[in-house]
Amino acid sequence: MNPLTLDHLHHRFGDRPALAGLSLAVAPGEVVAMVGLNGAGKTTALRVLVGRLRPASGTARVLGADPSRMRPTTAHRFGHVVGVGLVSPDLTVSENVRTAALLHGVPRAEVADAGAVVVHRLDLDAWADARARTLSAGNAQRLGIACAVVHGPSVLVLDEPTSALDPRGVVLVRELVRSLADDGAAVLVSSHHLDEVARVADRVVVVHGGRSVGELAPGPEMERRFFARVLEADVAALEASAGSAA
Repeated sequence: MNPLTLDHLHHRFGDRPALAGLSLAVAPGEVVAMVGLNGAGKTTALRVLVGRLRPASGTARVLGADPSRMRPTTAHRFGHVVGVGLVSPDLTVSENVRTAALLHGVPRAEVADAGAVVVHRLDLDAWADARARTLSAGNAQRLGIACAVVHGPSVLVLDEPTSALDPRGVVLVRELVRSLADDGAAVLVSSHHLDEVARVADRVVVVHGGRSVGELAPGPEMERRFFARVLEADVAALEASAGSAA
């Protein structure tokens, strides 16, 4: 069984369809990237995965569990940043990471070391004693990721994890994601950065109109191939609509 699955998700916000049968799966040790235009349904799907939204139909599973009814023992193996990271603005960087470790079930005796390791890995040592509310956007984003991975999750979900990062930060997050996958984690990343996706993902799923419209092999000319796949999907939808009208 794959540790992360979406199966025929459908959802609407009023008259606007957000998900229209989206399905995907992520295997252990795999990094899968979801790419798509604004409004394609990527963040809606991730909100379902982290239990913040129940779809109108279809199922989501994280480590075999419904995300909205996840037991603590399962939640302790899950890490995610969807929207704003789970960070307290009045705690320091180190305090936030140690708190996240405790909440994710890291034994108390190991919390300090686990926190120090991830703070160093994401190059946050210089801000270890700074309160989160004083951080730059890039450092705040790195802190959110640090809190999501301090416990060494078996499943990791990240929404636009490098959007505010400088080139150094992008490399650090890329290396971290690949390392977690190499250790067996299933990682799902949503991103607009096609060039970065090509460097980190094993598979790239194109989401358009609330559903998967195919996959791209990571590599050169990602942007051209992405837009070709989106255009192909739009043409197919128009042809299907014309055929049903006839």
